[in-house]
Amino acid sequence: MVKLRLFGSFLAVLFGSAMIASGFNLFLIPHRLLSGGVSGLAMLAGYFTPFNISLLYLLFNIPLLAAGWFQLGRRFILLSIVSVGATTWMMTVVPVFQVSSDMLLASVFGGVLVGAGAGVSFRVGGSSGGFDIVGSIITRYRDFPVGSVLVGLNGLVILAAAYFDDNWNLALASMVSIYVTGKVVDLIHISHIKVTVYIITNRTDELLQQLLGLQRGVTKFKTEGAYSHVERDMLMTVTTRYELAELKRIIKTSDPQAFVNIVETVGVMGSFRKR
Repeated sequence: MVKLRLFGSFLAVLFGSAMIASGFNLFLIPHRLLSGGVSGLAMLAGYFTPFNISLLYLLFNIPLLAAGWFQLGRRFILLSIVSVGATTWMMTVVPVFQVSSDMLLASVFGGVLVGAGAGVSFRVGGSSGGFDIVGSIITRYRDFPVGSVLVGLNGLVILAAAYFDDNWNLALASMVSIYVTGKVVDLIHISHIKVTVYIITNRTDELLQQLLGLQRGVTKFKTEGAYSHVERDMLMTVTTRYELAELKRIIKTSDPQAFVNIVETVGVMGSFRKR
């Protein structure tokens, strides 16, 4: 089961890489727009040097992937390496072709594709490399939405583009693309949204054995039905939206008759483990 899930994650990352490469080659690069972050730096360098953008994208990502290996865990970086490698390869396969002659439309649809691809990689536990890794390191210690962090980091790239290209139309259109990318990432990657789950069950021990494997704290209460006067246990845990599907699967498998109440959490204080 674990190997099958990992294989599914690899397929999702490959699909996300195809979306990113398509966003680059079909919408952004034909208009000399930037996607922001390391990919934006690679594009900026590629526009003003004879070097290949896909190769620069790979080279610029290597030191960040090495840093992330020690900060973010091997599975995360392994999936990120697959994403960066697949994106590099697919950028050589997908032709650079101008789908839209309108720069603004190209910036919006390019941002949607790049954001969706990066969000898919985040959703399965990886990233698309570059500033995504920097953003993940920051959000590991500060509970900010990843996409918002990326928008802030990418502003530096836009300033560099405006300075070197001396064309604020391109810079402003690139800002639109980066903004859209960040919003789409947050729409798909929802780990900063917390939920509290209340589970009333007769199979406490069986459920706890599975729930504690998620590395989330669980609190147990003794409850009594007001009508039936039957005593049961209530388990309470706080998790993230993208981990909720796995939590539901565990509950359905361990106790299909359990009563479950899921509420969105406004904020969390204390020892909540960020991922």
